[in-house]
This record gives sequence, C-alpha cells and structure tokens, in this order.
Amino acid sequence: MATERQKSIARNLTLLIPRVPYLDAEAIRTAAGSRHMKSLSPASAVWLATLAHIRHQHTDYDELRDEGYEKDEARFFVVEAINEVLDRWGATRHLVSEADEDEGWDDKDGEPGEDASEDASPPLPPKARPRPDAD
Repeated sequence: MATERQKSIARNLTLLIPRVPYLDAEAIRTAAGSRHMKSLSPASAVWLATLAHIRHQHTDYDELRDEGYEKDEARFFVVEAINEVLDRWGATRHLVSEADEDEGWDDKDGEPGEDASEDASPPLPPKARPRPDAD
C-alpha cells in the first residue's frame, strides 16, 4: 500500500512529465521518494529527481565530468539536451540556465536588449506538442 507522499509523488510525476517512459518514471519516482528528499514538497522532489535522472542517464554530463569539466560547467553544457528530453516526455516546464535568464534583457530598465528576438514564438502548451511516437 502506497503512502500519501508516494501517491503525491506519482501524481506530480504524471503532471510534470506525462509521457515519461515507464523505466525512467520508476527511477525518478524512487529518487523523489528517497530519504534526502523528504524535506522537499513532492513537486520539488519530482522536479529535482527528474533533472538528475535525465542529466545522468540521457546526456553527456558524466563524460564531461570525466574529461575534467567542473560540475557547473558540465551542467551548463547539457541544459539543451535536458530540455530536449523534457520536450519528448511532454514536460510542463524547462530547465533554464542563468545565461538564458539574462539573455536579451537590459538589466537597467527591464526592457528587451539588442539581442532579444522579436520573432520568437512562445513554447507550445503541453497538449499541443507533437507526440514523439505519433506518425
């Protein structure tokens, strides 16, 4: 019988990444329910467990670390790969690097800077995104 926290983690996992493959979902659910995540809300635990799982299982993060990159440098280089996996899984949010947050905005007045793209379209809502397994 599942505890209330386990049920909440499962609900949050389904809400965050509805198309996650079963084996990945099991690993994320286990990590989110681990002892060191108990102080976090179920939603936060699922998000952090998801990012860690994708980083280590679906990107070159570990290889970058083996090549001598520092943790923050390696994480910077895999942000795009993490977001690609999140997109395939129908995620409702993305990982944003600090560089992405500052890009295109002038810090002084909060107005778009010279690098801001006026043609940028907003991301599609999760239900409007194409399914990776659909032909």
